[in-house]
Amino acid sequence: MYALGSPSVRHGSFPPVTVLTKKRSVAIVVPCFNEAARLPVERFVAFLAEHDDVRFVFCDDGSTDGTGRVLEELVARAGGRAEQMTLPQNRGKAEAVRLGLLRALETSADVVGYLDADLATPLEELPAMGAQFDDDGVLAVTGARIQRKGAQIERRPFRHYTGRVFATAAALALGTFYYDTQCGAKLFRRSPILDEALAAPFHSAWIFDVELLGRLMIGAEQGAAGPTTIREHPLTRWRDVGGSKVRASTFAKAPFELWRLSIELRRWRRRRA
Repeated sequence: MYALGSPSVRHGSFPPVTVLTKKRSVAIVVPCFNEAARLPVERFVAFLAEHDDVRFVFCDDGSTDGTGRVLEELVARAGGRAEQMTLPQNRGKAEAVRLGLLRALETSADVVGYLDADLATPLEELPAMGAQFDDDGVLAVTGARIQRKGAQIERRPFRHYTGRVFATAAALALGTFYYDTQCGAKLFRRSPILDEALAAPFHSAWIFDVELLGRLMIGAEQGAAGPTTIREHPLTRWRDVGGSKVRASTFAKAPFELWRLSIELRRWRRRRA
């Protein structure tokens, strides 16, 4: 993905993983809503200091706490490689991500993506994810929180098991196996398929990740020019950070949301056939 300074990327106590990558620029969107207490400013600043081909677009989604002031400080320390978008009122994470990605595409970045503000997925996971783009056929790379030996995936049992049930249902809605649609770390190569996928607001506020993946898959199926492969990348580390805005009641709505989304994706496919 990037040169990212050293070709060896260290993940905590894990041995170094050699990542041989092509040089390409990256713009990462970080949606923020009332994140003043959770936004790890120092980690973002340190990462930018080490990786000169990465920039961040922080999209403040109408926050009512001190998020705006925290972002102003972060941007001031970022050496011109971070910017703050401020939405005048809360539009929801789906629209904050979409508008942020459109802004990221206005830069010269070769790869754009988004990452949760709490850094549940550590910034240090990005180089290995981005290395997948050395294959010119890859359109998107998404993080996958797979519990396995050698990985540190710290997830509360309720979130893990409800997530597995949801992932199965989401795969049915997409018509293909997908282990983890909801991980908040996703990267995309600049392409006409991505442009088309971001052209209209998402219908789902909570499971927009599934909708975005569905739009990309439909674009790839319909023979659009350019890269068409979507890959899941097993994360080495992921930590369930407290303060999530997703509540247990949200999961109860999942069956209806996925049913409605499957209908919308069928319409999307027909309109673009």
